[in-house]
Amino acid sequence: MQETRQGSVTLVLGGARSGKSRYAQQLAEQSRDVVFVATAKASDEEMRAKIERHREDRPKEWPTVEEPLDLAQVLAEHELGSEVIIVDCLTIFAANLVETEGENSGAIERRVEAFCDALRTAQCTVVLVSNEVGSGVVPPYPVGCRFRDLLGEINQKVAKIADDVVLMVAGLPLAVKGHVEVML
Repeated sequence: MQETRQGSVTLVLGGARSGKSRYAQQLAEQSRDVVFVATAKASDEEMRAKIERHREDRPKEWPTVEEPLDLAQVLAEHELGSEVIIVDCLTIFAANLVETEGENSGAIERRVEAFCDALRTAQCTVVLVSNEVGSGVVPPYPVGCRFRDLLGEINQKVAKIADDVVLMVAGLPLAVKGHVEVML
């Protein structure tokens, strides 16, 4: 596997169960100091089960930081002591923003911009996981449309910053920008 460089940003996109999280973890496995940032909140039994499955799938020695909203602060706190930070996932981050900030687009924009600023100046490698929701159906409810649009905007902003953008399809990584590590 090719060494990841200090300060690089990789965005791993894909549909549900496409292998995004597994791929992100494989990118970090050769690194010594990895911090895993989980954005999900255990809001129901299904989410608790998913969180537990993800927890079991990653190395036990990786510290986990649970932060649903303030990703800029997490990067600032952990970038100097870490070789790699994995953020899993921006999809839940976007849902948390919509849930917490509602119609306050100014507050959402400030959080997203602070996060993007932190990515641009990160001193460690950052690997981000996110769903690609732009190919799906138009949500039938306004809040669903707001979520889809916000996630699409976040993905575009992060992709512009990222050195590498990888699209996962059926467990296979496809390079969208930069290079891709093939790990079978």
